[in-house]
Amino acid sequence: MRKTGLILMAVVVGLAAAAPLLSPHDPAMRFDNHLHAPPTRLHVRDADGRWDRPFFHPLRLADRLESRYEEDISRKVHLTWFSRGVLVAEEDERAGLWLPLGADSFGRDLLARILYGARVSLGVALLAVLGSLLIGAAAGGAAGYFGGTLDEVLMRLAEFVVVLPTVYLVLALRAVLPLVLAPAQIFGLMVGIFVLVGWPYVARGVRGIVAVERHREYAEAARAAGAGHARILFRHLLPATLGHLGIQATLLLPSFILAEATLSFVGVGFSDPTPTWGTMLHDAANVSTLAQFPWMLAPAVGIFAVVLAVNLVVQGSGRVPVSTAAR
Repeated sequence: MRKTGLILMAVVVGLAAAAPLLSPHDPAMRFDNHLHAPPTRLHVRDADGRWDRPFFHPLRLADRLESRYEEDISRKVHLTWFSRGVLVAEEDERAGLWLPLGADSFGRDLLARILYGARVSLGVALLAVLGSLLIGAAAGGAAGYFGGTLDEVLMRLAEFVVVLPTVYLVLALRAVLPLVLAPAQIFGLMVGIFVLVGWPYVARGVRGIVAVERHREYAEAARAAGAGHARILFRHLLPATLGHLGIQATLLLPSFILAEATLSFVGVGFSDPTPTWGTMLHDAANVSTLAQFPWMLAPAVGIFAVVLAVNLVVQGSGRVPVSTAAR
């Protein structure tokens, strides 16, 4: 299962990294005649049953009120490879649009927005995980090594953050800050908030490991050899916490992705037109009948894939994951 999880995670990250190459259209480009357009169906055989290179029939708006589309089978639009700087696209955009996953309520390419949205959502989560690990390891290591008042202050602070409901804490921290910010500011703000609520989970475990390891023979030998506190802590003790840091990273990553989606969904995170999985789900929630436009929930598949991949990695490592938000 661990190998499967790693492969799935690598696929998601690879798709996000290759977004400019894989997206047939700009994620912010609107096509007014394709609001809620369904995914484009590809064909390799024409109406006469003859084989042909991949093509599609352009969509024609049959009912604007119901956003109902029909294929214009009288026309064919072929796909081309490595055209206009992307892997695959339609031969002539004016003849018909290729929308592999359909379009959203503004007529924007869902595939492009999912791929570019993965960059933002994964970027926020990965940076927040890195920040949580660094601060948590430093705080937990110092508390476990020096003990005394420093230990009491850091652990009481960590416990104060841990006992608070994580979701409500994140929402409260974001709500007290300005709602209208530039996308780059929101990105940094979210990373900071997630680090603030994530480091205590790392610090508590690191503190326990370091408090035990500092009395081991190798630590005593390093101390007797004249090694300073910083060398003992960073060279000898913190490496013993790498297993704990790895498991915490796998637990925090999906939690932060879900947190970003939640904040954007309720309107206090990224806002349109910035593509993230959260803003796209917010757009899907405004659709009157999801049964009529099921492709609008495609971002949820990306979130599910990441959470599934992380859980497979953790279970394959012999550990049972516990949701960070539930602790």
